Amino acid sequence: MTTASVVTAFAVLEHVAEHQPVGLSDLARAAGLPKSTVQRCLLTLQEIGWVESSGAAPTRWSMSLRALSVCGSAGARESLRDLALPIMSDLQLVTTETVHLCAPDGDVLVLLERLDTSHALRAFLPLGERIPLHASATGLAYLSACDDATVERYLAGPLEPRTPSSLVDPDAIRAELARIRERGYSVNENGLSSGISSVGAAVLSRSGVVGALSVSGPSIRIEPSRFTELGTQVVESARRLSRLL
Repeated sequence: MTTASVVTAFAVLEHVAEHQPVGLSDLARAAGLPKSTVQRCLLTLQEIGWVESSGAAPTRWSMSLRALSVCGSAGARESLRDLALPIMSDLQLVTTETVHLCAPDGDVLVLLERLDTSHALRAFLPLGERIPLHASATGLAYLSACDDATVERYLAGPLEPRTPSSLVDPDAIRAELARIRERGYSVNENGLSSGISSVGAAVLSRSGVVGALSVSGPSIRIEPSRFTELGTQVVESARRLSRLL
């Protein structure tokens, strides 16, 4: 890559950060560059994981979680965490279980924040954990809010199990996504960690799905009889966060 192309790529990246989510025409106009040049830069930046597209027409571009974590700037995902914390606190208090906030990075979710339960026996994932979409409550909730093309592209890839209970059959996952869309929340029993059950809901912004919230805990406490109650609480929390976004 030449010096000029590096300078152009950084100029495009800076304008994405300033205007995100932004379409190609607006981005080219803001950067003062031909659309063809900006398009090439965006595709290269997307390939190396620094920007991401909305996946739906018209395509809009945003900084990726990787870019934001490297830059340490107050971008959209940091705002997501900041806005989510009071809502997560309310959700943790009412459910008394661990609450997770995740955001996408490519074909996985990354754990941005976790509020722990006071119970000695609890669900635990380290911050920064990369979570598969098909084997987690947050991931399934996130997938349920994606467009069909994104879902099918994901299901065409390898679907590795995290536990013996992980969903790995594409048809079974499609059926589960249909159920999630109907009731508004996901349920994952032992799919990510054995002995742990979770209930999740997608978080939306004007540009589309940006993450997911979940309540997680030992399956001996998060029993099927609690799914409806917890699901309703998670959905309400996700909607509150979505309205703020």
